[in-house]
Amino acid sequence: MEKIRLGIVGFGNMGTGHVKNVVEGKVPDMVMGAICDTAPARCEAARQLYPQIPVFEDVEELYGSGLCDVVLIATPHYHHPSLAVKAFAHGLHVITEKPAGVYTGQVKEMNAAAAKSDRKFGIMYNQRTNPVYQKLRNMVQEGELGHIKRITWIITDWYRPQAYHDSSTWRSTWKSEGGGALINQNPHQLDLWQWMFGMPDRIFAKASFGKYYNIEVEDDVMAYFEYDNGTTGEYITSTGETPGTNRLEIACDMGKVVVENNKITFYRNVISEREHNQVNTVPFGRPDCWECNIPADFSGGPQHVGILSNFASALLHGTPLLAPGEEGINGLTISNAIHLSAWTGETVDVKNFPDERFYELLQEKIRTSTIVKKESQVVVDNSNTY
Repeated sequence: MEKIRLGIVGFGNMGTGHVKNVVEGKVPDMVMGAICDTAPARCEAARQLYPQIPVFEDVEELYGSGLCDVVLIATPHYHHPSLAVKAFAHGLHVITEKPAGVYTGQVKEMNAAAAKSDRKFGIMYNQRTNPVYQKLRNMVQEGELGHIKRITWIITDWYRPQAYHDSSTWRSTWKSEGGGALINQNPHQLDLWQWMFGMPDRIFAKASFGKYYNIEVEDDVMAYFEYDNGTTGEYITSTGETPGTNRLEIACDMGKVVVENNKITFYRNVISEREHNQVNTVPFGRPDCWECNIPADFSGGPQHVGILSNFASALLHGTPLLAPGEEGINGLTISNAIHLSAWTGETVDVKNFPDERFYELLQEKIRTSTIVKKESQVVVDNSNTY
């Protein structure tokens, strides 16, 4: 293959952006092969915008067309795993949008299908292309921070007004979206958390459902993470605050790291706190501390284009995937565990996550839903319609 032919499944917000990037040549090793959406209006819009690209209303027809080497699934969340499984069965490589799915059981089935195939599998975790998070991950892995004592991430700059929740019939319901802030806005941060610091062992959480808006899903969350090695974490997120905050703070033996405004500041102890504690004899004595601005590319990185370029390079040149699709279950497990803890008031064992129990409680939420969206309520239907 000289260039990878991409098929887009779901011509909504994300799908249209991916098509635009490829058509404009921002992914040099990739060209558009086909577009698919189940909504006739969106198919017509695709034909008007890109008359040179074949458009399908049936995903099986696209999968069997021979026009694509890889498909990118950009549909509402519940459909990601089933569409990926079908794509693998047709011998296609797959990239799925985030989240990997809504509940861990269906994502395990998707991962199993990927493992049985000889196809590449990726996920659109574009924040992994951000050099700031790449640098921080490298610092953690190389032991520059020493033992991590506490991680606090306040990510509340996800403000979404009621008009957003009303913009599509599938948004902000258990049945159609599968959750709120955790499943929609936060998958990137939950993935980055486990990518940089590893999976927590236990989670306890409190969440508010419809605290700020006329919705049934979570719009305000506080979660407490525990690790067997003594590290603790606090994760705070909301869609009801503006201007909001995005601040990641790491307390460690070697001092404190703050990531904010896409910059890294390391308040670095000259010696580790644990070493200082052993040799210090002065009451209230502290180790000297330097304020270090860690050099990194603060541009934010290539984001979505970077993930597509990396995937194309993996197919053409064997480059390792930056965001393997199989890893999508990690952030989703954290998300599911937060939901489960908030629903039950229990501390959840992440390593032995109860997939079936979560699924049963999710189905109960769907059965007891009292929110019914009508088409007349939709202000602007700018979402995926698959």
